[in-house]
Amino acid sequence: MTDESREKLATEAWLYGYPLVTAAMTKAVMTAVAARDDARRKAPVNQFCYMRGTPDASFTEVVSPNADTLYSSAWLDLSEQPLVLTLPDFGDRFWMVPILDAWSNVCAVVGRRKNGSSAGPFLIAGPSWSGPAPAGLTLLKSPTAVNWTIPRYATSGPSDWSAVNRLQDGTRLIPLSEWTGDPDDYTPPVDVPVPDGADAVTPPVDRVHALSGREYFTLLNRMMVDNPPAPADAPYLGKFAKLGIAPGASLEDLSPEELSTLDEGARKGPETLRALLAEAESAKDRGWAVHRGLGDYGTDFAKRAVITRFGYGANLDADALYPHATTDAEGRPLDGAHTYVLHFDAGDTPPVDGFWSLTMMNERQFFVDNPLNRYAIGDRSHLRTNPDGSLDIYVQHASPGPDRESNWLPAPEGSFNVFLRLYWPHQPALTGDWTPPALQRTS
Repeated sequence: MTDESREKLATEAWLYGYPLVTAAMTKAVMTAVAARDDARRKAPVNQFCYMRGTPDASFTEVVSPNADTLYSSAWLDLSEQPLVLTLPDFGDRFWMVPILDAWSNVCAVVGRRKNGSSAGPFLIAGPSWSGPAPAGLTLLKSPTAVNWTIPRYATSGPSDWSAVNRLQDGTRLIPLSEWTGDPDDYTPPVDVPVPDGADAVTPPVDRVHALSGREYFTLLNRMMVDNPPAPADAPYLGKFAKLGIAPGASLEDLSPEELSTLDEGARKGPETLRALLAEAESAKDRGWAVHRGLGDYGTDFAKRAVITRFGYGANLDADALYPHATTDAEGRPLDGAHTYVLHFDAGDTPPVDGFWSLTMMNERQFFVDNPLNRYAIGDRSHLRTNPDGSLDIYVQHASPGPDRESNWLPAPEGSFNVFLRLYWPHQPALTGDWTPPALQRTS
């Protein structure tokens, strides 16, 4: 094998392991507290934190967040025992509780689409659990010990938050050994040890990209022990083993030249992700790239890595679609130096059973600070329609004026991109028979 081919293989292995390493770093940042801290959006492992309001521009823990739902969030460690998940009655509100395994696949999801107003209780079990679920519990099986669950509750804005907060309080996790049948019998611990030197500030994506090849692949090898690769990955693992990359393997015996190859693979990783995203988004329909097949990637490791980088926590298509625009109708990059309008003809707004929104992102895939503290706009935003029933959304840096401000999505001064989120999309959106209209530059 030539040096060039070894470096190419190292970059391929970097992409392969990207979701697992990202999971480790994100878990470390979001669990670096001794007790639940909703204000900082953190909680110890196996405990929920409840985000009592939608994120703002200071939120950098997860790329491409949304402002449509209130989140709860918990990082799970199922290596010792399963957890019981209990849920309240959500009434007619849209809700969903996806569970992502450590490889970023949605291994289980419950919600309005599948379960109606409520469901459960559930037993969430990892690969070490082989027993049947106790009576009264429905089993949700994960192939990995580390998991991230991100309940979402639709909200119409701040006036609705207190009602959603009560639903969050009814979304609970209890270790199976503590389960009595009544979730009120369990109180999560408040003095959980925090690892020395834990970094609860640096965004996880920055931490991942700062790792040398030796650091990155050492962590990957360790994580693959309790979070085993899928059986279909075996042919790829056979190739990666030539570089010392395998579950539980040590890199201590590698030569300086071999370690240099791993460093070069890690160095090229982030730029490869950007190139893959650009390639994926080059296939557009009216300026929108629709990434299908999210949350269930099989052996498409490139797509899996790209979505982990630019949309970590993505749902299955049946629950949500995320058309993404980086250019206008003429293929020109979106930039706050210009103004844009997104026009929907009467009766042609996004077809959904849940809800839809348009979300603004800066070039780092975070929210954009603005005078309205408005990060998304959609069908719950009291939009004004035109006399003919059509709808215009104004996407620009400066206010379009008082009479249009209700339909204004503020943009930064420079480069930006937008997501059109469709929750519980209708079949025409799933098949591509319906696609969003293009963003038209108006100045």
